Amino acid sequence: MSRHPSFGKSTKGAKKRNVLKRFERVNVLKKLGRWDESMKKVTGLPKTPVA
Repeated sequence: MSRHPSFGKSTKGAKKRNVLKRFERVNVLKKLGRWDESMKKVTGLPKTPVA
């Protein structure tokens, strides 16, 4: 039995995302040296490149 086409392709999740999750943004900021431990708020993080 074959899969229905509405289930999509198996490579669907492999495309590049253009939005980072918070922990990914924190990691990028740490690499760039722009992370400060006083930045505990959920909002207000500086923008980061998506690399």
